[in-house]
Amino acid sequence: MKMEHKELIVIGAGPAGLSAAIEAASHGIKVTVYDENARPGGQLFKQIHKFFGSKEHRAKIRGFKIGEQLLNEAREKGVEVVLNATVMGLFAEKEITVMIENEVHHVKGDAILVATGASENMVNFRGWTLPGVIGAGAAQTMMNLHHIKPGNKILMLGTGNVGLVVSFQLLQAGCDVVALVDAAPSIGGYGVHASKLARTGIPFYLSHTIKEAEGDDHVTGVTIAEVDEHFRFIPGTEKHFDVDTICVAVGLSPMAQLLKMDGVGMKDTRGGFVPDCDACGATSIPGIFAAGDVAGIEEASSAMIEGRMSGIAVAEYLGYTSKKAKEERESELAASLDSLRQGMFAPKNRGKKITETEEQIPISTNLLKHGYVADDEIERFPGFIHKAKVHPVIECTQNIPCNPCQSACHKGCISIGKHMTSLPISVSESECINCGMCVASCPGQAIFLVEEHEDFGLVTLPYEFLPLPAKGDRGVALGRDGCVLCEAEIVNVRSVKAYDHTALVTMKVPAAYVDRARFYKKGDE
Repeated sequence: MKMEHKELIVIGAGPAGLSAAIEAASHGIKVTVYDENARPGGQLFKQIHKFFGSKEHRAKIRGFKIGEQLLNEAREKGVEVVLNATVMGLFAEKEITVMIENEVHHVKGDAILVATGASENMVNFRGWTLPGVIGAGAAQTMMNLHHIKPGNKILMLGTGNVGLVVSFQLLQAGCDVVALVDAAPSIGGYGVHASKLARTGIPFYLSHTIKEAEGDDHVTGVTIAEVDEHFRFIPGTEKHFDVDTICVAVGLSPMAQLLKMDGVGMKDTRGGFVPDCDACGATSIPGIFAAGDVAGIEEASSAMIEGRMSGIAVAEYLGYTSKKAKEERESELAASLDSLRQGMFAPKNRGKKITETEEQIPISTNLLKHGYVADDEIERFPGFIHKAKVHPVIECTQNIPCNPCQSACHKGCISIGKHMTSLPISVSESECINCGMCVASCPGQAIFLVEEHEDFGLVTLPYEFLPLPAKGDRGVALGRDGCVLCEAEIVNVRSVKAYDHTALVTMKVPAAYVDRARFYKKGDE
Protein backbone atom coordinates (compact mmCIF):
# COMPACT_ATOMS: atom_id res chain seq x y z
CA MET A 1 0.00 0.00 0.00
CA LYS A 2 1.27 3.42 -0.93
CA MET A 3 2.59 5.53 1.94
CA GLU A 4 1.26 9.09 2.03
CA HIS A 5 3.38 11.93 3.35
CA LYS A 6 2.33 14.97 5.37
CA GLU A 7 4.40 17.77 6.84
CA LEU A 8 2.50 18.05 10.12
CA ILE A 9 -0.18 15.58 11.20
CA VAL A 10 -2.53 16.75 13.96
CA ILE A 11 -4.72 14.05 15.52
CA GLY A 12 -7.86 15.65 16.93
CA ALA A 13 -9.78 18.72 15.73
CA GLY A 14 -10.74 20.01 19.15
CA PRO A 15 -9.66 23.31 20.73
CA ALA A 16 -6.04 22.20 21.25
CA GLY A 17 -5.63 20.52 17.87
CA LEU A 18 -7.14 23.36 15.84
CA SER A 19 -5.17 25.96 17.77
CA ALA A 20 -1.93 24.06 17.18
CA ALA A 21 -2.75 23.70 13.48
CA ILE A 22 -3.46 27.42 13.13
CA GLU A 23 -0.24 28.41 14.88
CA ALA A 24 1.87 26.00 12.81
CA ALA A 25 0.18 26.98 9.54
CA SER A 26 0.78 30.67 10.26
CA HIS A 27 4.51 29.89 10.00
CA GLY A 28 4.11 28.25 6.61
CA ILE A 29 3.73 24.61 7.62
CA LYS A 30 1.31 22.46 5.63
CA VAL A 31 -0.99 20.93 8.23
CA THR A 32 -3.42 18.01 7.99
CA VAL A 33 -5.82 17.43 10.86
CA TYR A 34 -7.57 14.07 11.30
CA ASP A 35 -10.69 13.74 13.44
CA GLU A 36 -12.98 10.74 13.90
CA ASN A 37 -16.11 12.89 14.20
CA ALA A 38 -18.39 14.19 11.46
CA ARG A 39 -17.92 17.73 12.71
CA PRO A 40 -14.71 19.47 13.81
CA GLY A 41 -14.38 21.55 16.97
CA GLY A 42 -14.38 18.83 19.62
CA GLN A 43 -16.16 19.76 22.82
CA LEU A 44 -16.55 23.41 21.83
CA PHE A 45 -19.70 22.83 19.80
CA LYS A 46 -21.41 21.31 22.84
CA GLN A 47 -20.57 24.29 25.03
CA ILE A 48 -23.36 26.84 24.77
CA HIS A 49 -22.28 28.73 27.90
CA LYS A 50 -20.05 31.80 27.97
CA PHE A 51 -16.36 31.32 28.72
CA PHE A 52 -14.46 32.74 31.68
CA GLY A 53 -11.09 34.53 31.50
CA SER A 54 -10.21 37.83 29.84
CA LYS A 55 -10.64 39.21 26.33
CA GLU A 56 -7.45 37.47 25.16
CA HIS A 57 -8.94 34.16 26.35
CA ARG A 58 -12.21 34.84 24.45
CA ALA A 59 -14.11 35.51 27.66
CA LYS A 60 -17.91 36.02 27.54
CA ILE A 61 -18.04 34.26 24.15
CA ARG A 62 -20.03 31.04 23.98
CA GLY A 63 -18.06 27.85 23.31
CA PHE A 64 -19.66 27.00 19.97
CA LYS A 65 -18.90 30.53 18.73
CA ILE A 66 -15.24 30.03 19.67
CA GLY A 67 -15.33 26.78 17.71
CA GLU A 68 -16.61 28.64 14.66
CA GLN A 69 -13.86 31.22 15.05
CA LEU A 70 -11.18 28.53 15.18
CA LEU A 71 -12.55 26.77 12.10
CA ASN A 72 -12.58 30.04 10.16
CA GLU A 73 -8.99 30.74 11.20
CA ALA A 74 -7.94 27.24 10.15
CA ARG A 75 -9.55 27.65 6.72
CA GLU A 76 -7.87 31.02 6.23
CA LYS A 77 -4.49 29.47 7.04
CA GLY A 78 -5.03 26.61 4.58
CA VAL A 79 -5.28 23.85 7.18
CA GLU A 80 -6.62 20.58 5.74
CA VAL A 81 -9.23 19.03 8.05
CA VAL A 82 -10.17 15.41 7.31
CA LEU A 83 -13.32 14.25 9.13
CA ASN A 84 -14.73 10.77 9.82
CA ALA A 85 -11.08 9.76 9.99
CA THR A 86 -10.21 7.40 12.84
CA VAL A 87 -6.51 7.17 13.63
CA MET A 88 -6.04 3.53 14.67
CA GLY A 89 -2.34 3.45 15.36
CA LEU A 90 0.77 5.57 15.92
CA PHE A 91 4.01 3.77 15.10
CA ALA A 92 7.75 4.29 14.85
CA GLU A 93 9.15 6.86 12.45
CA LYS A 94 6.03 9.03 12.84
CA GLU A 95 3.74 6.74 10.91
CA ILE A 96 0.00 6.46 11.50
CA THR A 97 -2.79 4.28 10.16
CA VAL A 98 -6.07 6.07 9.67
CA MET A 99 -9.45 4.68 8.61
CA ILE A 100 -11.26 6.97 6.14
CA GLU A 101 -14.51 5.75 4.56
CA ASN A 102 -13.72 2.11 5.40
CA GLU A 103 -10.30 2.35 3.81
CA VAL A 104 -7.06 2.17 5.76
CA HIS A 105 -4.44 4.78 4.86
CA HIS A 106 -0.78 4.72 5.90
CA VAL A 107 0.50 8.23 6.47
CA LYS A 108 3.90 9.45 7.56
CA GLY A 109 4.54 12.90 8.97
CA ASP A 110 7.59 15.03 9.52
CA ALA A 111 5.99 15.85 12.87
CA ILE A 112 2.90 14.62 14.68
CA LEU A 113 0.85 16.41 17.28
CA VAL A 114 -1.60 14.35 19.33
CA ALA A 115 -4.62 16.26 20.66
CA THR A 116 -7.06 13.42 21.28
CA GLY A 117 -8.62 14.95 24.39
CA ALA A 118 -10.18 12.92 27.16
CA SER A 119 -12.97 10.44 27.83
CA GLU A 120 -15.59 10.46 30.59
CA ASN A 121 -15.08 8.46 33.75
CA MET A 122 -17.78 6.19 35.11
CA VAL A 123 -18.56 5.04 38.62
CA ASN A 124 -19.97 1.62 39.49
CA PHE A 125 -23.15 1.20 41.50
CA ARG A 126 -25.96 -1.32 41.46
CA GLY A 127 -27.85 -0.83 38.20
CA TRP A 128 -25.19 1.35 36.57
CA THR A 129 -25.50 -0.51 33.24
CA LEU A 130 -29.24 0.23 32.88
CA PRO A 131 -30.34 2.32 29.89
CA GLY A 132 -30.78 5.82 31.27
CA VAL A 133 -27.42 5.98 33.04
CA ILE A 134 -25.31 8.27 30.85
CA GLY A 135 -22.27 10.51 31.03
CA ALA A 136 -22.82 14.22 31.38
CA GLY A 137 -20.90 14.78 28.16
CA ALA A 138 -23.23 12.39 26.35
CA ALA A 139 -26.21 14.35 27.67
CA GLN A 140 -24.59 17.55 26.42
CA THR A 141 -24.08 16.00 22.98
CA MET A 142 -27.71 14.92 22.81
CA MET A 143 -28.99 18.36 23.79
CA ASN A 144 -26.66 20.78 22.10
CA LEU A 145 -25.68 18.90 18.94
CA HIS A 146 -28.70 16.71 18.21
CA HIS A 147 -31.41 18.73 20.03
CA ILE A 148 -32.72 15.69 21.90
CA LYS A 149 -33.72 15.75 25.57
CA PRO A 150 -31.68 13.12 27.45
CA GLY A 151 -34.60 12.53 29.80
CA ASN A 152 -37.39 14.23 31.69
CA LYS A 153 -36.45 13.78 35.36
CA ILE A 154 -32.71 13.67 35.93
CA LEU A 155 -30.33 13.26 38.84
CA MET A 156 -26.77 14.56 38.37
CA LEU A 157 -23.86 12.80 40.07
CA GLY A 158 -20.90 15.16 40.37
CA THR A 159 -20.59 18.84 41.25
CA GLY A 160 -17.44 19.77 39.37
CA ASN A 161 -17.77 22.36 36.61
CA VAL A 162 -18.97 19.75 34.10
CA GLY A 163 -21.76 18.54 36.39
CA LEU A 164 -22.82 22.10 37.23
CA VAL A 165 -22.71 23.45 33.67
CA VAL A 166 -24.53 20.46 32.17
CA SER A 167 -27.19 20.59 34.90
CA PHE A 168 -27.97 24.18 33.96
CA GLN A 169 -28.14 23.24 30.30
CA LEU A 170 -30.52 20.39 31.16
CA LEU A 171 -32.82 22.99 32.74
CA GLN A 172 -32.53 25.10 29.61
CA ALA A 173 -33.55 22.07 27.54
CA GLY A 174 -36.70 21.68 29.61
CA CYS A 175 -35.58 18.81 31.82
CA ASP A 176 -36.36 18.56 35.54
CA VAL A 177 -33.12 18.19 37.51
CA VAL A 178 -34.22 16.72 40.83
CA ALA A 179 -30.86 16.95 42.66
CA LEU A 180 -27.10 17.25 42.40
CA VAL A 181 -25.18 14.61 44.35
CA ASP A 182 -21.50 14.33 45.21
CA ALA A 183 -19.55 12.00 47.50
CA ALA A 184 -17.16 14.84 48.29
CA PRO A 185 -17.97 17.03 51.31
CA SER A 186 -17.97 20.24 49.26
CA ILE A 187 -18.88 21.43 45.78
CA GLY A 188 -15.99 21.00 43.36
CA GLY A 189 -16.81 23.54 40.66
CA TYR A 190 -17.13 27.31 40.53
CA GLY A 191 -19.48 28.77 43.11
CA VAL A 192 -21.17 30.99 40.52
CA HIS A 193 -22.16 27.89 38.53
CA ALA A 194 -23.60 26.29 41.67
CA SER A 195 -25.42 29.47 42.69
CA LYS A 196 -27.31 29.86 39.43
CA LEU A 197 -28.61 26.32 39.94
CA ALA A 198 -29.41 26.71 43.64
CA ARG A 199 -31.56 29.78 43.07
CA THR A 200 -33.79 27.78 40.71
CA GLY A 201 -34.61 25.47 43.62
CA ILE A 202 -32.40 22.43 42.88
CA PRO A 203 -31.05 20.83 46.08
CA PHE A 204 -27.43 19.72 46.59
CA TYR A 205 -26.57 16.55 48.51
CA LEU A 206 -22.89 16.61 49.46
CA SER A 207 -21.24 13.61 51.13
CA HIS A 208 -23.81 11.49 49.29
CA THR A 209 -23.54 9.08 46.40
CA ILE A 210 -25.70 6.66 44.48
CA LYS A 211 -26.53 3.39 46.18
CA GLU A 212 -28.74 1.91 43.49
CA ALA A 213 -30.31 2.71 40.14
CA GLU A 214 -33.74 1.14 39.96
CA GLY A 215 -35.63 -0.35 37.04
CA ASP A 216 -35.89 -3.53 34.98
CA ASP A 217 -35.04 -2.53 31.42
CA HIS A 218 -34.46 1.20 32.02
CA VAL A 219 -33.98 3.62 34.88
CA THR A 220 -37.16 4.36 36.84
CA GLY A 221 -35.65 5.64 40.07
CA VAL A 222 -32.51 6.10 42.10
CA THR A 223 -31.57 5.77 45.76
CA ILE A 224 -28.73 7.81 47.23
CA ALA A 225 -27.24 7.66 50.71
CA GLU A 226 -24.84 9.66 52.83
CA VAL A 227 -21.24 8.48 53.15
CA ASP A 228 -18.74 8.91 55.97
CA GLU A 229 -15.18 10.22 55.71
CA HIS A 230 -14.11 6.83 54.32
CA PHE A 231 -16.89 6.94 51.69
CA ARG A 232 -18.84 4.13 53.36
CA PHE A 233 -22.64 4.31 53.30
CA ILE A 234 -24.25 5.47 56.54
CA PRO A 235 -27.27 3.23 57.29
CA GLY A 236 -30.60 5.00 57.55
CA THR A 237 -29.60 7.98 55.34
CA GLU A 238 -31.13 6.67 52.10
CA LYS A 239 -33.13 9.06 49.92
CA HIS A 240 -35.21 8.03 46.90
CA PHE A 241 -35.96 9.97 43.71
CA ASP A 242 -38.23 9.04 40.82
CA VAL A 243 -36.11 9.69 37.74
CA ASP A 244 -35.75 8.35 34.23
CA THR A 245 -32.13 9.42 33.74
CA ILE A 246 -28.96 9.51 35.81
CA CYS A 247 -26.15 11.74 34.54
CA VAL A 248 -22.63 10.98 35.71
CA ALA A 249 -20.00 13.74 35.85
CA VAL A 250 -17.14 12.25 37.87
CA GLY A 251 -14.14 13.49 35.93
CA LEU A 252 -12.23 12.78 32.73
CA SER A 253 -9.30 10.59 31.76
CA PRO A 254 -6.74 11.61 29.10
CA MET A 255 -6.97 9.54 25.91
CA ALA A 256 -3.23 8.89 25.62
CA GLN A 257 -3.38 5.39 24.08
CA LEU A 258 -1.79 6.43 20.77
CA LEU A 259 1.17 8.03 22.52
CA LYS A 260 1.67 5.01 24.73
CA MET A 261 1.47 2.74 21.64
CA ASP A 262 4.38 4.60 20.08
CA GLY A 263 6.51 4.23 23.20
CA VAL A 264 6.32 7.84 24.37
CA GLY A 265 7.49 8.24 27.96
CA MET A 266 4.48 8.44 30.29
CA LYS A 267 3.90 9.62 33.84
CA ASP A 268 1.17 8.96 36.39
CA THR A 269 -0.36 12.16 37.77
CA ARG A 270 -3.42 13.21 39.74
CA GLY A 271 -4.84 14.27 36.38
CA GLY A 272 -4.38 10.80 34.86
CA PHE A 273 -1.78 8.79 32.96
CA VAL A 274 -0.27 11.40 30.62
CA PRO A 275 2.75 11.83 28.34
CA ASP A 276 5.86 13.17 30.01
CA CYS A 277 6.35 16.31 27.94
CA ASP A 278 7.74 19.81 28.31
CA ALA A 279 5.80 23.07 28.50
CA CYS A 280 5.34 23.10 24.71
CA GLY A 281 4.17 19.50 24.51
CA ALA A 282 7.41 17.96 23.18
CA THR A 283 7.49 14.31 24.23
CA SER A 284 10.40 11.90 24.74
CA ILE A 285 10.30 11.10 21.01
CA PRO A 286 11.62 13.96 18.83
CA GLY A 287 8.91 15.25 16.52
CA ILE A 288 6.02 13.86 18.57
CA PHE A 289 4.03 16.48 20.48
CA ALA A 290 0.95 16.47 22.72
CA ALA A 291 -1.48 19.27 23.63
CA GLY A 292 -4.76 19.75 25.47
CA ASP A 293 -6.50 17.28 27.75
CA VAL A 294 -4.41 14.35 26.50
CA ALA A 295 -1.49 15.98 28.36
CA GLY A 296 -3.52 16.84 31.49
CA ILE A 297 -7.13 17.82 32.16
CA GLU A 298 -7.85 21.55 32.15
CA GLU A 299 -10.39 23.97 30.71
CA ALA A 300 -10.82 24.52 26.96
CA SER A 301 -9.31 28.01 27.32
CA SER A 302 -6.07 26.44 28.57
CA ALA A 303 -6.14 23.78 25.85
CA MET A 304 -6.25 26.44 23.14
CA ILE A 305 -3.16 28.16 24.53
CA GLU A 306 -1.35 24.84 24.96
CA GLY A 307 -2.15 24.07 21.34
CA ARG A 308 -0.62 27.37 20.26
CA MET A 309 2.51 26.59 22.29
CA SER A 310 2.84 23.19 20.64
CA GLY A 311 2.30 24.76 17.22
CA ILE A 312 5.21 27.16 17.64
CA ALA A 313 7.38 24.32 19.00
CA VAL A 314 6.61 22.29 15.86
CA ALA A 315 7.54 25.31 13.72
CA GLU A 316 10.95 25.46 15.35
CA TYR A 317 11.43 21.68 15.13
CA LEU A 318 10.70 21.73 11.38
CA GLY A 319 12.91 24.77 10.80
CA TYR A 320 10.21 27.31 10.06
CA THR A 321 11.19 29.67 12.84
CA SER A 322 14.24 30.37 14.95
CA LYS A 323 14.82 29.23 18.49
CA LYS A 324 14.78 32.84 19.65
CA ALA A 325 11.45 33.58 17.94
CA LYS A 326 10.02 30.38 19.37
CA GLU A 327 11.11 31.28 22.88
CA GLU A 328 9.63 34.78 22.59
CA ARG A 329 6.28 33.42 21.41
CA GLU A 330 6.40 30.66 24.04
CA SER A 331 7.01 33.24 26.78
CA GLU A 332 4.04 35.31 25.61
CA LEU A 333 1.73 32.27 25.53
CA ALA A 334 3.04 30.92 28.84
CA ALA A 335 2.15 34.21 30.54
CA SER A 336 -1.37 34.02 29.14
CA LEU A 337 -1.69 30.39 30.28
CA ASP A 338 -0.33 31.21 33.72
CA SER A 339 -3.01 33.87 34.21
CA LEU A 340 -5.64 31.13 33.80
CA ARG A 341 -3.88 28.94 36.34
CA GLN A 342 -4.36 31.33 39.23
CA GLY A 343 -6.97 31.69 41.95
CA MET A 344 -8.72 29.23 44.22
CA PHE A 345 -9.05 26.58 41.51
CA ALA A 346 -5.45 26.74 40.30
CA PRO A 347 -3.64 23.40 39.84
CA LYS A 348 -1.31 24.35 42.70
CA ASN A 349 -4.31 24.57 45.05
CA ARG A 350 -5.86 21.20 44.26
CA GLY A 351 -6.47 19.26 47.44
CA LYS A 352 -5.88 22.28 49.67
CA LYS A 353 -8.50 23.52 52.10
CA ILE A 354 -8.88 27.23 51.40
CA THR A 355 -10.59 29.25 54.13
CA GLU A 356 -10.05 32.82 52.87
CA THR A 357 -10.11 34.70 49.59
CA GLU A 358 -7.01 36.48 48.31
CA GLU A 359 -8.44 39.57 50.03
CA GLN A 360 -8.51 37.74 53.41
CA ILE A 361 -12.30 37.49 53.41
CA PRO A 362 -13.65 34.28 54.97
CA ILE A 363 -15.10 32.09 52.22
CA SER A 364 -18.76 31.17 52.22
CA THR A 365 -19.06 27.77 53.86
CA ASN A 366 -22.71 27.61 52.87
CA LEU A 367 -21.72 27.97 49.22
CA LEU A 368 -19.49 24.91 49.45
CA LYS A 369 -22.14 22.83 51.23
CA HIS A 370 -25.40 23.98 49.65
CA GLY A 371 -24.50 25.82 46.47
CA TYR A 372 -25.39 29.37 47.48
CA VAL A 373 -24.01 32.19 49.61
CA ALA A 374 -26.19 32.61 52.69
CA ASP A 375 -27.93 35.92 53.33
CA ASP A 376 -25.78 36.54 56.42
CA GLU A 377 -22.58 35.92 54.41
CA ILE A 378 -23.12 37.97 51.25
CA GLU A 379 -22.64 41.39 52.92
CA ARG A 380 -18.95 40.78 53.55
CA PHE A 381 -18.03 40.60 49.86
CA PRO A 382 -16.99 43.80 48.01
CA GLY A 383 -19.41 43.41 45.13
CA PHE A 384 -22.43 43.73 47.42
CA ILE A 385 -23.35 47.33 48.21
CA HIS A 386 -26.44 49.40 49.07
CA LYS A 387 -27.33 52.48 47.06
CA ALA A 388 -30.50 54.45 46.38
CA LYS A 389 -30.02 54.67 42.62
CA VAL A 390 -29.68 51.71 40.27
CA HIS A 391 -26.36 49.96 40.82
CA PRO A 392 -24.68 46.62 40.12
CA VAL A 393 -24.58 44.00 42.86
CA ILE A 394 -21.88 41.42 42.15
CA GLU A 395 -22.25 38.08 43.92
CA CYS A 396 -18.92 36.65 42.78
CA THR A 397 -17.25 35.40 45.97
CA GLN A 398 -14.38 33.20 44.79
CA ASN A 399 -11.07 34.11 43.20
CA ILE A 400 -11.43 32.80 39.67
CA PRO A 401 -9.64 34.04 36.51
CA CYS A 402 -12.32 36.22 34.95
CA ASN A 403 -12.76 39.95 34.27
CA PRO A 404 -15.29 40.71 31.48
CA CYS A 405 -17.54 42.58 33.93
CA GLN A 406 -14.88 45.26 34.35
CA SER A 407 -14.43 45.82 30.62
CA ALA A 408 -18.19 45.65 29.98
CA CYS A 409 -18.88 48.71 32.14
CA HIS A 410 -17.75 51.96 30.53
CA LYS A 411 -18.86 54.05 33.53
CA GLY A 412 -16.41 52.55 36.00
CA CYS A 413 -19.08 50.94 38.18
CA ILE A 414 -17.13 47.68 38.46
CA SER A 415 -13.47 47.25 39.25
CA ILE A 416 -11.29 44.16 39.47
CA GLY A 417 -7.91 45.78 39.24
CA LYS A 418 -4.75 44.38 37.69
CA HIS A 419 -5.17 40.80 38.93
CA MET A 420 -7.75 38.82 36.98
CA THR A 421 -8.55 36.66 40.00
CA SER A 422 -9.39 39.54 42.34
CA LEU A 423 -12.96 39.78 43.60
CA PRO A 424 -15.02 42.35 41.63
CA ILE A 425 -15.80 45.56 43.46
CA SER A 426 -18.99 47.55 42.98
CA VAL A 427 -17.77 51.17 43.02
CA SER A 428 -20.14 53.12 45.29
CA GLU A 429 -19.38 56.61 43.91
CA SER A 430 -19.96 55.60 40.28
CA GLU A 431 -23.05 56.42 38.20
CA CYS A 432 -24.71 53.35 36.67
CA ILE A 433 -26.73 54.06 33.49
CA ASN A 434 -28.66 50.75 33.65
CA CYS A 435 -27.30 49.53 30.30
CA GLY A 436 -27.19 45.96 31.58
CA MET A 437 -23.96 45.01 29.80
CA CYS A 438 -22.34 43.80 33.02
CA VAL A 439 -25.29 41.50 33.76
CA ALA A 440 -25.25 40.02 30.26
CA SER A 441 -21.44 39.72 30.09
CA CYS A 442 -20.89 37.79 33.33
CA PRO A 443 -20.18 34.12 32.41
CA GLY A 444 -21.25 33.08 35.92
CA GLN A 445 -24.53 35.02 35.83
CA ALA A 446 -23.53 36.54 39.17
CA ILE A 447 -24.35 40.23 38.54
CA PHE A 448 -27.68 41.92 39.24
CA LEU A 449 -28.83 45.51 38.83
CA VAL A 450 -30.66 46.71 41.93
CA GLU A 451 -32.73 49.84 42.36
CA GLU A 452 -33.91 50.55 45.90
CA HIS A 453 -37.03 52.56 46.69
CA GLU A 454 -38.86 53.18 49.95
CA ASP A 455 -41.67 50.70 49.37
CA PHE A 456 -40.34 48.48 46.61
CA GLY A 457 -37.21 47.47 44.77
CA LEU A 458 -36.34 46.58 41.19
CA VAL A 459 -34.03 43.64 40.54
CA THR A 460 -32.64 43.01 37.05
CA LEU A 461 -31.34 39.48 36.63
CA PRO A 462 -29.83 37.38 33.81
CA TYR A 463 -32.33 34.94 32.30
CA GLU A 464 -31.57 32.18 29.78
CA PHE A 465 -34.75 30.12 29.70
CA LEU A 466 -37.55 30.00 27.14
CA PRO A 467 -40.22 31.17 26.91
CA LEU A 468 -39.18 34.53 28.33
CA PRO A 469 -41.51 36.19 30.82
CA ALA A 470 -43.35 39.25 29.50
CA LYS A 471 -43.87 42.68 30.95
CA GLY A 472 -46.85 42.57 33.31
CA ASP A 473 -46.43 38.90 34.20
CA ARG A 474 -46.89 38.06 37.86
CA GLY A 475 -45.17 35.25 39.67
CA VAL A 476 -42.85 34.70 42.60
CA ALA A 477 -39.33 35.79 43.46
CA LEU A 478 -36.94 33.13 44.74
CA GLY A 479 -34.01 33.68 47.07
CA ARG A 480 -30.46 32.48 46.67
CA ASP A 481 -31.55 29.18 48.20
CA GLY A 482 -34.33 28.68 45.65
CA CYS A 483 -37.11 29.16 48.20
CA VAL A 484 -40.10 31.38 47.46
CA LEU A 485 -39.72 34.83 49.02
CA CYS A 486 -42.58 36.97 47.79
CA GLU A 487 -44.80 37.90 44.88
CA ALA A 488 -43.06 39.55 41.95
CA GLU A 489 -44.16 41.50 38.88
CA ILE A 490 -42.16 41.74 35.65
CA VAL A 491 -41.73 45.39 34.71
CA ASN A 492 -39.19 45.05 31.89
CA VAL A 493 -37.63 42.42 29.63
CA ARG A 494 -34.63 43.28 27.48
CA SER A 495 -33.20 40.98 24.83
CA VAL A 496 -30.86 42.65 22.37
CA LYS A 497 -28.06 41.40 20.14
CA ALA A 498 -25.35 42.87 22.37
CA TYR A 499 -26.49 40.64 25.24
CA ASP A 500 -25.78 37.50 23.17
CA HIS A 501 -28.92 35.54 24.08
CA THR A 502 -28.86 36.46 27.76
CA ALA A 503 -32.13 38.27 28.44
CA LEU A 504 -32.37 40.85 31.21
CA VAL A 505 -35.53 40.47 33.26
CA THR A 506 -36.48 43.20 35.75
CA MET A 507 -38.87 42.27 38.52
CA LYS A 508 -40.57 44.46 41.10
CA VAL A 509 -40.55 43.14 44.67
CA PRO A 510 -41.34 44.58 48.11
CA ALA A 511 -38.46 46.66 49.50
CA ALA A 512 -37.77 44.11 52.25
CA TYR A 513 -36.74 41.50 49.65
CA VAL A 514 -34.65 43.54 47.22
CA ASP A 515 -31.36 42.24 48.65
CA ARG A 516 -32.48 38.61 48.54
CA ALA A 517 -34.66 38.16 45.44
CA ARG A 518 -32.47 36.56 42.76
CA PHE A 519 -34.71 34.47 40.48
CA TYR A 520 -38.19 34.62 39.01
CA LYS A 521 -40.77 31.93 38.38
CA LYS A 522 -44.05 32.42 36.63
CA GLY A 523 -47.22 31.96 38.62
CA ASP A 524 -48.03 28.65 36.92
CA GLU A 525 -44.57 27.09 37.40
